[in-house]
Amino acid sequence: MEYPGLSGRLERVRATILEAQAAGGWSHPVTIVAITKTHGPEAVRAAVAAGLGDVGENRVQEALPKQDATAGLPVAWHLVGGLQRNKARHAVGRFGLIHSVDRLELGQELARRTVAGRQAVLVQVNCSREPQKGGVAPDALPHLLDDLLALDGLEVRGLMTMAALTDDERAQRGVFHHLRDLRDDAERRGIRLPVLSMGMSGDFPVAVESGATMIRLGTILFGGRTP
Repeated sequence: MEYPGLSGRLERVRATILEAQAAGGWSHPVTIVAITKTHGPEAVRAAVAAGLGDVGENRVQEALPKQDATAGLPVAWHLVGGLQRNKARHAVGRFGLIHSVDRLELGQELARRTVAGRQAVLVQVNCSREPQKGGVAPDALPHLLDDLLALDGLEVRGLMTMAALTDDERAQRGVFHHLRDLRDDAERRGIRLPVLSMGMSGDFPVAVESGATMIRLGTILFGGRTP
């Protein structure tokens, strides 16, 4: 069996989610996106066998052959890494949700490439304000949201962020609360954004306590990755 112990690790993750939600006063469902970056198609099959239906990849070029190799499995595919505009044509229609739209030009290219229906996306926000990270600046989010919502080919479902790589829960909490506040501000303007994608293997309990509706887990489920 590939990835022995996955079911047990997933059970512990689900228990942690319930504890964190209780601490934060939340009761909504939390979607676990299994991040299979650098793992082969067997990781996707193992995730599905363990009861996970959402799988995420960081790079389009790694995801597409993996999608082909697991065709027929009941999987909703997520693109969670940064997306270059020239790769947009390969992403549209291949991912149920793209988490990393952070500029109008990318949104326009995705909308232009959409043939039927609308491509579901999240807006990535750089709440930690780290220069090496992607994401729109929090102050610029309202304007970007207005522009993206005007594009017929996109469905903006929510927001995504990443906390700084730190064990400081206070710092993590500040980032996640900031994203939640930005979502609440948008909803006061009449923009419904039900998805808050925040939290990874090292900080998902704090994200869930802060109101995450979607978390992105790789290492905690599948173990370490190769470069």
